[in-house]
Amino acid sequence: MNFFLFCVHSTGFAVAIASGAALPIALLVPSLARSVTAQTPPEIPADAVQVPDFLNPDPNPLLFPTRPEEVRIQRTQPISLADALELAKRHNRDLQVAILELERSRAALQEAQAVLSPNVNVNTNLTNSGQNFIGGGYQTRTSFNSQAQINYELLNSGRSIRVAEERLRIDELDVENRSLEIQLNVTTQYYDLQEADEQVRINQSAVQNAQASLRDAQNRERAGVGTRFDVLQSQVNLANAQQSLTNSLSQQQIVRRRFAALLNLAQSAAISAADAVQVAGLWQPSVEESIVQAFQNRPELQQVLGERNISELQRRQVLSQLRPQYSLNGNYNIVDIFDDGQSLTNGYSVGLRSTLTLFDGGAAKARAAQSKVDMAIAESQFASQRELIRFEVEQFYAQLQSNLDNIQTSGVALNQAREALSLARLRFEAGVGTQTDVIFAENDLTRAEGNRVSAILDYNRALANLQRTVTFRSSD
Repeated sequence: MNFFLFCVHSTGFAVAIASGAALPIALLVPSLARSVTAQTPPEIPADAVQVPDFLNPDPNPLLFPTRPEEVRIQRTQPISLADALELAKRHNRDLQVAILELERSRAALQEAQAVLSPNVNVNTNLTNSGQNFIGGGYQTRTSFNSQAQINYELLNSGRSIRVAEERLRIDELDVENRSLEIQLNVTTQYYDLQEADEQVRINQSAVQNAQASLRDAQNRERAGVGTRFDVLQSQVNLANAQQSLTNSLSQQQIVRRRFAALLNLAQSAAISAADAVQVAGLWQPSVEESIVQAFQNRPELQQVLGERNISELQRRQVLSQLRPQYSLNGNYNIVDIFDDGQSLTNGYSVGLRSTLTLFDGGAAKARAAQSKVDMAIAESQFASQRELIRFEVEQFYAQLQSNLDNIQTSGVALNQAREALSLARLRFEAGVGTQTDVIFAENDLTRAEGNRVSAILDYNRALANLQRTVTFRSSD
């Protein structure tokens, strides 16, 4: 199972978002539509991603660090989303378990296919026995006996093989499903990592703005044109900005460690986001088309259908036991008693055996009834899963559209906040504005920058969830 990354390099839109420029949706959407094809997300080639070796965990799964230096962070490595997906594909334990279960199912299928071949057995006995005759001495005898048997079940329906094939198919879908879940978790947590880094940057900028405002207020107080009240306001604003920065730094560390645990990285390695915050792409299909594609592609629906097929095969298999069972068998014997003056003897037999169960107390019909109930349960689960899939598509599609609108709105607000801060400082320097106006403008700018980042990343999260819900598959 190859992970795929759906991304876009739309020059016009990416630059507009990065600079906070306000462009109409009518201009943004066509430019994206020409550069993005959401229906065929590219797969990442196996050799296209080079991950640093020091990020790989220790191969010993029972590693138990006992010294602080063994868990001390030695290096923080910026990684891209493609790097993160590759690391997850290599090291995720849940995916490794699913692959092992798939291998077990393949072995079970081989076991079931053995019913198509005859059973051949060879038994050999070499026996030495003695008899003590009263008054006649002691007599021993050595004998050799070898027997070859062959048995073959006739009219084998092969339902056990079909059950094993269905179970193998279900496990294959489970590997695919877990891969998609891992991809979604990695993608959304990478966006969390980007958001944490951006919040640190925004709050650092807010602290710098607050420090500049405090210096201006202090200089104006010393020049006799400012007031102590303005200085106190600036000091409070700086303290609040520093507290927000401290909290964002703590959150950044938490997000980084959570993401490192998800990727199962080395104990001494930490990571940061290397990709810039930008829109990941545009979803082209309509909501109705998305729903239909999800019904066709979701592994969960195919798994439920597989479980229903297994129950149906088991029901038929149980009922077939009430019909006559036929088998072909043959034997070939070689017997030789040493020192009896006679040569060895051999013989053979070939037969056709028929078995009919006349009465089993209703056990077979009871097992068939259980399988029929299992079929009804699977059908009900299929309907519930289908409705859940439709809801997920509609939910993430609605979030995608609203966040696309928020991207434009936040871009406009960011430009306005920057302009408002510039005007507030000019008014304050000219003596027609107040320090409070500057502080409010600085806070508005910080909030506008955070809203813009949140709008872009919320859009990307909705897009990742929608891609997971629809579940694109390769043509093979």
